[in-house]
Amino acid sequence: MTVMVQTKNEEVGLRACLAGLRDFDEVVVIDSNSTDATVDIAQGMDATVVNFTWNGKYPKKKQWQLQNVETKHAWVLFMDADETPSTELINELRSLHLERPTTAAAYDIRLDYVFAGRVLRHGHRVVKRALVHRDRVRFPIVDDLDAPGMGELEGHYQPEASGPVKSLRGRITHDDKDPVRTWFDRHNRYSDWEAFLRLRPDSREEIAQRRSKQGKLFDLVPFKPAIFFGYSFIMRAGFLDGRAGLDYALALSMYYWQIGLKTRELDRNTRLSCVLGKSESP
Repeated sequence: MTVMVQTKNEEVGLRACLAGLRDFDEVVVIDSNSTDATVDIAQGMDATVVNFTWNGKYPKKKQWQLQNVETKHAWVLFMDADETPSTELINELRSLHLERPTTAAAYDIRLDYVFAGRVLRHGHRVVKRALVHRDRVRFPIVDDLDAPGMGELEGHYQPEASGPVKSLRGRITHDDKDPVRTWFDRHNRYSDWEAFLRLRPDSREEIAQRRSKQGKLFDLVPFKPAIFFGYSFIMRAGFLDGRAGLDYALALSMYYWQIGLKTRELDRNTRLSCVLGKSESP
């Protein structure tokens, strides 16, 4: 099995990530012109490094690597530089025997999220379609190239599969080693992307259909900040994770509040531009 790791100036967590991938036959780091020690670290830990320079068009990073990077194996495990597979997941992957004929196109894997220094065992859970057969999945092309926020990376949606999608019991640990301010920096950008889509119904619907079942349902829910907090902290027992569980639920609730606030601002500006355009027309 081949592991593909996405990086861009992520030397802080990369060592731990690559150390957790020693059981895999091939590790390929897809780097986006890093200016820190990311490439040196990857090469020093026997990973193959391939550089990716985005041209501002599709395909974006993950689809590009499926199309352009040669690998020893057809099955690819997507990892970020702040992620590591659990021992249970590694053992489960061994037992799959993916080299044998199978109709499966992909496997969904749950994340164990580390926030404020604590592994969250409760609350909101993220599912990632991380294990894919490179010839049986494709990241969709959506009308978001003019959107701010995501850039070279595919947005918050799952790749489309041309066969059955199964789930694994083992987990991936997502442990961002950077200061918590970088979490807010990223989600500030992500909320720009989400707000952009909310004023474009066709693009929003297209992306919503490619999200997980949980994501599709939540996309339809009104009053998202309050609903999410109640769901994550109370219904999903996020309070059992203590202060970290509270902080995480609040942080994501504020993320959804940001999306709403930015959407309303964009809508006002659009309406104002229309009014001014009409008043200036002869």
